[in-house]
Amino acid sequence: MRIEQLNAMDEAGAAEVVRPCADIASWVDAVVANRPYAGVEALVAHAEALTATWTVEEVERALADHPRIGERHAGSGASAEMSRREQSRVGSDAGDEAGVQERIAAGNAAYEERFGRVFLVRAAGRSAGEVLEQLEQRLGNDPATELEVTRAQLAEIAVLRLRGLFS
Repeated sequence: MRIEQLNAMDEAGAAEVVRPCADIASWVDAVVANRPYAGVEALVAHAEALTATWTVEEVERALADHPRIGERHAGSGASAEMSRREQSRVGSDAGDEAGVQERIAAGNAAYEERFGRVFLVRAAGRSAGEVLEQLEQRLGNDPATELEVTRAQLAEIAVLRLRGLFS
């Protein structure tokens, strides 16, 4: 897609393009309302700045429909398709590392029990072993620290997805 196409869409159409990047209504609305953008970098810079305004409740709602790491086949729609592409390497090296997928599944369960939400990490470009390392490390975080790490990961994912739509 080209930035000119996003700029020319009606609000509802533009929101449908942006929403799969991060399903946070206030963020989607603000990104759409700021059109027209002079270029992709202007769009990305504005969208990234807006992630700092996300509330705890908005982050938690956005995570409610997010698939677990390693469960690439879950969900439907544009956001689920993006997630599958992002997690493509998470399953690709599982045969090389005995038990990695099982350890990720167990880590997901431990994370959800400890923090009450799905584990979120930018999976794009990371192997299953790298994701597992992040998961195991973050299980040691206190809840406040982990919330900030999760918020930062969601923001990073949103910006990467948005940039990817226009590259």
